[in-house]
Amino acid sequence: MGIQELTQEIRKNSIRKIDKKSSQESSASWCGEDLLYSGKGKAIFIILPTPGCNWALSDSGGCTMCSYIADSPLEMVESDVLIDIFQNLMDKHKIEGKTAVKIFVSGSFLNPKEIPIKARNEILKILNQYADAEEIVIESRPEYVTEEVLQECCNLLPDKIFEVSIGLESSNDYIKKYRINKGFSNEDFENAIYIIKNLKLDYKIKSKAYIFVKPILTSEKDAIDDAVASAQYCENVGVDRISFCPATIHNGTVMEVLWHRGSYQPPWIWSILEIIRKVRNSVQIPVIMDTSGFGTRRGPFNCKKCNKKFKNLIIESNLNQSVPEEFECECKVKWMADVEFSDATRSTTNLTK
Repeated sequence: MGIQELTQEIRKNSIRKIDKKSSQESSASWCGEDLLYSGKGKAIFIILPTPGCNWALSDSGGCTMCSYIADSPLEMVESDVLIDIFQNLMDKHKIEGKTAVKIFVSGSFLNPKEIPIKARNEILKILNQYADAEEIVIESRPEYVTEEVLQECCNLLPDKIFEVSIGLESSNDYIKKYRINKGFSNEDFENAIYIIKNLKLDYKIKSKAYIFVKPILTSEKDAIDDAVASAQYCENVGVDRISFCPATIHNGTVMEVLWHRGSYQPPWIWSILEIIRKVRNSVQIPVIMDTSGFGTRRGPFNCKKCNKKFKNLIIESNLNQSVPEEFECECKVKWMADVEFSDATRSTTNLTK
């Protein structure tokens, strides 16, 4: 059975078990300190209800590590309802000082089958009214990134940065196809970035790439090497900003099945630190490392003595774009063994944990 067939089978079984949520239950918002293009500021995170990622719901089964459709109502939400939900979520937050608004839809904001065009345009018009909202950040697969659609969006946000975030995951096409089941190639990604770059003369448009740390069937050493190489690739292609997403185990995914069978383990936090150090020394564009799931059973983990310490160091590193200070712990020797013997063992789990 190929990776796509396996992903599709697991996805279908997972969807059958999902308790469908209402559009209100599928929406959420929160805020926190973040790094904007202009420096430290605040970010407001908005989750909108949609039918779910079109790629995940297709015959492909979607990506091997993602289960965000489990938080979707799995049916189209009318434009007026989406607009009301968005406005109500925005009303919960006080927008003062430089702020970024990041919109998540468990899929592609630019796909009209997920977000109706009427809702998309009205949401952007609402955002344009907030003077201190400097950046509007959305996510999309590259196939929906067209010159026409981006011009429509940017014209509704004439004085704001409009950032299009794309889940590249890895610059290695083999990894994307056979370990992530991403459904697009570097060529597709580069075409989307090319379109964005060409619009910069007329609009304040930016691009961001998500890079996934440690896909399935990947050793600790290879995970580090691929993450660093992917960041360097992104800068060479012309991406404006990078966000690393270290693996966490989502329910109803191929990754979870392998994890339950002892054939996969999320990366060490030591590996995350190593990636940050190498990328800071080789890449000039802003780089953020997501710390979701750090120190949990299903996320990146060192040991109970240093998990929280390192998480805080990485958050500080994100805001300052600095290299985390050196810090020792007895668990480092175990991580070093995993990395050193990766080529010999070809293990995708952490043997010494």
